[in-house]
Amino acid sequence: MTSAAVGDGSGTTGTTERALRAVVTGASSGIGAATVRRLRAEGWDVVAVARRADRLQALADATGAVPLVADVTSDDDVARLVREVTGGGPVHALVNNAGGALGTDPVESGSLDDWRAMFEVNVLGTLRVTQALLPALRATGRGDVLVLTSTAAHGTYPGGGGYVAAKHAERQIAATLRLELVGQPVRVIEIAPGMVHTEEFSLTRFGGDQARADAVYAGVDAPLVAQDIADAIAWTLTRPHHVNIDSMVIRPRAQASNTLVARS
Repeated sequence: MTSAAVGDGSGTTGTTERALRAVVTGASSGIGAATVRRLRAEGWDVVAVARRADRLQALADATGAVPLVADVTSDDDVARLVREVTGGGPVHALVNNAGGALGTDPVESGSLDDWRAMFEVNVLGTLRVTQALLPALRATGRGDVLVLTSTAAHGTYPGGGGYVAAKHAERQIAATLRLELVGQPVRVIEIAPGMVHTEEFSLTRFGGDQARADAVYAGVDAPLVAQDIADAIAWTLTRPHHVNIDSMVIRPRAQASNTLVARS
C-alpha cells in the first residue's frame, strides 16, 4: 500500500510522508464499509464512523481504518466526532454515506415517524457532519465533501415519497453548498446510486422482512453491489483537485429508471 499524494489529489500515484485522510459515515456495512476498504486500498487513512461498535471494530481489524462510534443524528456525538477526528490530523474528505429508507407507504398514509427518521439521518445528519467538518476540510487546501444520495434524489416512484423527499433535500444541500463554496479549495460531489444489492438496505426498509427485501432484486440481471459504488467514490476523490465531478448517477444496465427494471 502506498500513501496518497497530498499535492495532486491522486490516490494512486506519488507518495508523501502523510496520506490523505477521509471520514466515512455509515461505515459499518454496505456501501460505507466497501468505501472504507477501497480508500484504504488506495492508500488513504480512513476514520470509519457508525453506531455499531462490533461491526466497526471488525472492519478496522480487517482494513487498518480507525473506528469511531457515533450517531450522525446526535449533536453531542458529532461534536465528539469532530474533536477526535481533527485531533488526529488534517481531514481531506468527508463521505456522507449514513442514510437509509423506511417503508413504502403512500404519501396519503405514510408514517410521520418514518418520514421524520429518514429526514434526521439523510438530511440533517449530512448537514450536521458537513457543517462540523467543513472548517477542517477547507484548512487542508484540498478538501472534498461527498454526498451519497440516490436516484430517488433525481426522480420519484409510488411508495417512495418519504425517501424521495429526503434524498431530494440531501441533493440540494450538495448543490447549494457547491455554489456557496465556489472559489474555495473544497469540492462538492454527489454520487446517486440506483439499484444496489446490499445486505441491509432493503431489509431495513421492509422492517426485517427478508422475503420482501429479496423480491426487490428478484429476476434482475446483475444489480449493482456496494463495491461498484465504492469504486465510483474512490475515482471521484482521486481526480486531480481542480477536477470536480459535480454529480454521478449510477444504475445497473437492467435498470432504466426508478420504475422500469428488466426482470427475467
